[in-house]
Amino acid sequence: MATMTVTSASVVAQLPETLVLWDVDHTLIENGGVSKAMYATAFELLIGRPPVVRPATDGRTDFQIMRELLAANSVNVNRYVDISQFQDFLVQAMRQNAPDLPRLGYVLPGILDALAVLFSAPQVVQSVLTGNIAPNAKAKLAPFDLDKWVDLNVGGFGSDDAIRSNLVAASQKKVERKYGKSFDAQSTVLIGDTLLDVKAAHDGGAKIIAVATGVYSTDQLAEAGADVVLDDVADLDHFLDVLLKLRLAGGVG
Repeated sequence: MATMTVTSASVVAQLPETLVLWDVDHTLIENGGVSKAMYATAFELLIGRPPVVRPATDGRTDFQIMRELLAANSVNVNRYVDISQFQDFLVQAMRQNAPDLPRLGYVLPGILDALAVLFSAPQVVQSVLTGNIAPNAKAKLAPFDLDKWVDLNVGGFGSDDAIRSNLVAASQKKVERKYGKSFDAQSTVLIGDTLLDVKAAHDGGAKIIAVATGVYSTDQLAEAGADVVLDDVADLDHFLDVLLKLRLAGGVG
C-alpha cells in the first residue's frame, strides 16, 4: 500500500461528509470466473443438475441472476419469488468455490490505496453496493483482506432487495440507524463498472463514478450518464480529486 501523499491528504481533508459505496465484482476485485462458477453450483444444488446455459451477471442482483439462469435452462421460475429461496444455496455454493478466489482473482489497480485513504477519513462512511447477498459479498472480499476497509453492516446487498436501484436507500437507512447520519443524492457516491451501477445511482439517489474495469468501455459508461468515467482508480491523487469535485460541485469540468 502506497503512503498517502501531501496532495491526497489535503484532498481528503476537504471532503465533506460522504457515503461512498463500492461495487464489488470488477470494481474492487476481479473474481477470475469464481462468480459464474458459484451461480452454476447454486443452480445444481437447487435443481439437481448442472446448467447448460451459463449465467449473465453484470450488475444484476443475485435474485435476478438466479431467476434468469433458471429460465435460460428451461426451469419454470414462477415459484421463485424471493431471494430467501436461493440464499442457502448461494451461500453453500460460495463456500465451495471461494477457495479458488486467491488463485484466480485479484484486487484491481489502486483499490487498496483508495480504500485505505477513505477509511482514514472520519467524515467518510465507506461500504459496498452489490448485487451479491451479504454473506457472499464478505466471502469475496475477505480473501483479499478488503473487508477490513469497508463497513459491511451498512452496505446495500442483493439480500436487501431484488432491484439494484433500491439498494442505495437500503444502505442509507442502515447508515442512519448506525451512525445517526443522513446521506442523500448529493452526499452519496457510488463507484461501479456497469450500466446498471449508473442506473442504480440515477434511480436510487446518488452520484456515480464509473470505472471501465469491467466489460463496459468508457464511452458506454459516459453514454449511460455516469457523472464521471475513469479507466480505473490506479492514480490515487486523480481519483480523490475527482471524488472531491463531484462531491462539492455535482460534477467535474
